Amino acid sequence: MSESMENDWELEEDTQKGKFLTFPLGSEVYGIEIKYVTEIIGLQSITEVPDLPTYVKGIINLRGKIIPVIDVRLRFKKPFREYNDRTCVIVIDIRELAVGLIVDTVSEVLSIAEQDIVLPPQVNDHYHQRYIKGIGKVGSEVKLILDCDRLLTDDEVAGLEELER
Repeated sequence: MSESMENDWELEEDTQKGKFLTFPLGSEVYGIEIKYVTEIIGLQSITEVPDLPTYVKGIINLRGKIIPVIDVRLRFKKPFREYNDRTCVIVIDIRELAVGLIVDTVSEVLSIAEQDIVLPPQVNDHYHQRYIKGIGKVGSEVKLILDCDRLLTDDEVAGLEELER
């Protein structure tokens, strides 16, 4: 890689550092590091695929690329909510796999300084806490920062990679 390309890449990394795309889910607000987000799209026609976990709603065709979509509510063991015109799909890259996250709506892109992010408390009564990388303090509010690399297990990634092919 040329030095110029490497500098551009480092500059891009710096401009994304500390930026999070936020979305509400019930009474909580979650954040995804912007470096994982490829794009945000409206809800597309989903093709169901048999024998997938209930939280994997199926696949979508995004400009010729097959992308598995996951309902984040169901992944976090929350009740299903009917999709509406605010429902959208956040397309992210997890270990070089494009995955769509179905969320109720997106809020905004926030900057959260590193010193304002703390580790989540070690409480075992919430299943989805294993997906939480940190807790961002923004004024008097908190944002639950998702650990995108832990949203799917290695086996789940392998299974979804099969859908892409």
